[in-house]
Amino acid sequence: MTAKLETGHARVGNIDLYYEIHGSGEPLILLHGGAGAIEMFGPVLPALAATHRVIAVDLQAHGRTADIDRPLSFEAMADDIAGLVRHLGLTKADIMGYSLGGGVAIQIALRQPRVVHRLVVVSAPFKRDGWYPEVQASMATIGPQAAEAMKHTPMYEHYARIAPRPEDWPVLLAKLGDLLRTDYDWSRQVAAMKVPTLIVVGDADAVRPAHAVEFYGLLGAGQRDASRLAILPNQTHFTIVSAPQLATTVLPFLDGY
Repeated sequence: MTAKLETGHARVGNIDLYYEIHGSGEPLILLHGGAGAIEMFGPVLPALAATHRVIAVDLQAHGRTADIDRPLSFEAMADDIAGLVRHLGLTKADIMGYSLGGGVAIQIALRQPRVVHRLVVVSAPFKRDGWYPEVQASMATIGPQAAEAMKHTPMYEHYARIAPRPEDWPVLLAKLGDLLRTDYDWSRQVAAMKVPTLIVVGDADAVRPAHAVEFYGLLGAGQRDASRLAILPNQTHFTIVSAPQLATTVLPFLDGY
């Protein structure tokens, strides 16, 4: 990973968001997936930071950002990130989110479009049934009862090393499970969205390719120059976030090519 030019906690409302700034250039906010942290992006982060000022964030209850007394919601976390943009003195920034972070990124564009220059949504649906049915069934099992078993995973091992309160692991899973079981459908709002958007999924993703095409259709399906769709070959929901093809797909869009 590239050398950190700046790290810190930004007080936004009632939450202290941990962030890191890598590289220089046009600002790009990077949002990780559920139960993950900044490091989830692996080599993609330095590839993006080679030409952009990447502001990578640990979301509520994730990584180095401590939990607060509120549920996890896409809307609240979106407002957190919009607040971070303002805290850093930026007028607007590109926003790129993966999985859970992709849902947050969509909500930023819907709720706070003035702070978004370009939007990249990686492996995230705009409505819950965009996930395959078996993925939705798996999400239904996430909760505090899974905390002990998941302590044997690399995801927990990383959480335990960096979280301000590692004992909050069951709380994170409880809140994350509640969020992932909640039904939502943002079709109407997405259809009215004006932010230039790139949708990226893997061909073996947990998000249905047909749903990605539907997402693209709501954005104009090529009728607007600003909307694009990329389906990356040989990528699953878990490999796409650190795949070299992700950076090479995203960078031309961010740079307006």
